[in-house]
Amino acid sequence: MTKLDARLHAHRSDLADISLAGKVDAERFVEPRLMQVVEPLVTVHKAQRSDAMQLTQALFGETVKLFEEEEGWAWIQLTKDGYVGYVNGNALTPNIVAPTHRVAVPSTFMYPDASLKTLPAIPLTLNAQVTVTGESGIYSRLSNGRFVFTAHLKQMDDVESDFAAVAEMFRHVPYYWGGKSIHGLDCSGLVQLSLEACGKRALRDSDMQEATMGERLMVNDLDSLRRGDLVFWDGHVGIMTDEKTLLHANGHHMMVVAEPLKDAVDRIAARYGQLTSIRRL
Repeated sequence: MTKLDARLHAHRSDLADISLAGKVDAERFVEPRLMQVVEPLVTVHKAQRSDAMQLTQALFGETVKLFEEEEGWAWIQLTKDGYVGYVNGNALTPNIVAPTHRVAVPSTFMYPDASLKTLPAIPLTLNAQVTVTGESGIYSRLSNGRFVFTAHLKQMDDVESDFAAVAEMFRHVPYYWGGKSIHGLDCSGLVQLSLEACGKRALRDSDMQEATMGERLMVNDLDSLRRGDLVFWDGHVGIMTDEKTLLHANGHHMMVVAEPLKDAVDRIAARYGQLTSIRRL
């Protein structure tokens, strides 16, 4: 059998996606059920434990394929980027509502009424998907009966034009392994989140992004870079905001920073290794 990346293919020794029949060994194969995320921000874990590593996050309104639910844990695959992991089953519903709008700002709130004074105010983050069913003054009524400030929403096909500008909104956001929101994110999460706001799909991890995105540039030519180029190391990625400045979420600063590319190259080389590639989208 061909070895498939378990991050992107739902297969275990005891259970696998029916679409993988004949491609992987498993005791049984199942047809997944489509579910929708109803919590604002959901951790996708590596294992069925609350203290297991966070692999990525699922955002409000996105859909997932559900393969198994056991003792409150759901084994799922995100439909947007194909990532596989475990989430709290209470975060999902089988009642799928097609989204009409996306959150177009780093963070906003859902209110129980069309008033900023009402509680509880539930946070939503960039790229969360909602279904607008009506208007009440400056607020949009959602299909779940809550309200969001209309100016913080855009229709699903109304996308941004500059993903580097989206990424720049996240300066000083704390570094958070597996995160992809204003509350914390990692290097590849920043890239994926920013591109998604521009209507462009990207895989989740930096090695996946390096292998699938853009045109490879000369790695030893750092004088001809431009805004939007992606710079890769083994296990790390950053975004050029101009010909000399790198924006990246990193564990050295433990937040998203913009710094001279040369400083990052020298520091990372001393501890982790040289640049592996530069990609132009």
